[in-house]
Amino acid sequence: METNKPQKKKKWFLPLVLSLLLSTLLIFITVFTSSNASSSRFSRPHVKNHLPHFVESKLKISETSKDPVPRLAYLISGSAGDGSSLKRTLKALYHPRNQYAVHLDLEASAEERLDLAKFVKEEPMFVKLGNVRAVLRANLVTYRGPTMVTNTLHAAAILLKEGGDWDWFINLSASDYPLVTQDDLLHVLSSIPRNLNFIEHTSDIGWKEDQRAKPIIIDPGLYSRQKSDVFSISQKRSVPTAYKLFTGSAWMMLSRPFIEYILWGWDNLPRIVLMYYANFLSSPEGYFHTVICNAEEFQNTTVNHDLHFISWDTPPKQHPHFLVGDDFQRMVDSNAPFARKFGRNESVLDTIDSELLGCSADGYAPGGWFSTQANGSATVPDYSSKNITTLRPGPGAERLKRLITGLISAEDFHAKQCT
Repeated sequence: METNKPQKKKKWFLPLVLSLLLSTLLIFITVFTSSNASSSRFSRPHVKNHLPHFVESKLKISETSKDPVPRLAYLISGSAGDGSSLKRTLKALYHPRNQYAVHLDLEASAEERLDLAKFVKEEPMFVKLGNVRAVLRANLVTYRGPTMVTNTLHAAAILLKEGGDWDWFINLSASDYPLVTQDDLLHVLSSIPRNLNFIEHTSDIGWKEDQRAKPIIIDPGLYSRQKSDVFSISQKRSVPTAYKLFTGSAWMMLSRPFIEYILWGWDNLPRIVLMYYANFLSSPEGYFHTVICNAEEFQNTTVNHDLHFISWDTPPKQHPHFLVGDDFQRMVDSNAPFARKFGRNESVLDTIDSELLGCSADGYAPGGWFSTQANGSATVPDYSSKNITTLRPGPGAERLKRLITGLISAEDFHAKQCT
């Protein structure tokens, strides 16, 4: 029995030795490869400063159009009883190169809103070119409330989605009216940088700090189907410290890159400020101004003017004066492309049509795309619209050029940007 023990010992001894050798080999390979990987990481110092890839790093300000003649995107909005005025303003502003969104809010009757939609759908020139659209899902818009801001954003989003390429977004109301033809406007704008934003603004909010910024208001239009005025609660809040408040005119001409930024917001500023202004009295006079002047990408693109002639009291009250015939020469001398506020069927509009715009029998302002010279009573569909890039600027272009050139070449131009 004792003679068999060495043989049994040999049977298990050899496998044990082999397994130990294999284990040692595996450990050695693992240590060697990991040390090589570590040394290779430390041997490439440029990786140390490599920044992670976030989605935001892929989102950049879009380039402006290189098209010689710009395109404009208009929002023309109104309320109850504004249907006829809105149609007239739309025709006076019309040009085949532009895009238009028209909106009557829910205070307007269903019949009035349907009449506007029918007008857009059946007007021969609109049907032919397809560049006018009625906002069919109407919004409830409360005067002085944030629903005016959301309505503007809604229209801008529609025009981005459906309006193709355009360069500037202009918000107007049915009580606005042009003082120059679209050929005049497009001609002058073709010579300036398309990243400019015409928005009257100031950081000197003065009395608005106590009467608008600190009170907390509620806009029933955010949750109710019935229109009613904004109301305030007793509690007040402090002025923001995360960003600086700006205020100014509710009427503006904004570049496409800024509209894309404010809607897509590749950083959170546009959404944060929008939430703040949801409880701010007269938020249309502050939201866009505060966003643009707190966004580094756009601070130096502002032109401190709203491109309007508006007659205010001194100091300004809540509402401007209604413009009448006695204001006509002041409108012309302002060199502004737009004026407000006009009453419905105000006779001075006829003077503007005949003296400044030369409107046709159909109410369209002529230009390079059509002319009434051959037949003063002709209608727009009688003319071809194939030469829509041909502009025929008139005296209005000279007036507007004086305004724009004076604004962007002024010595204090940069000093007036977001200050």
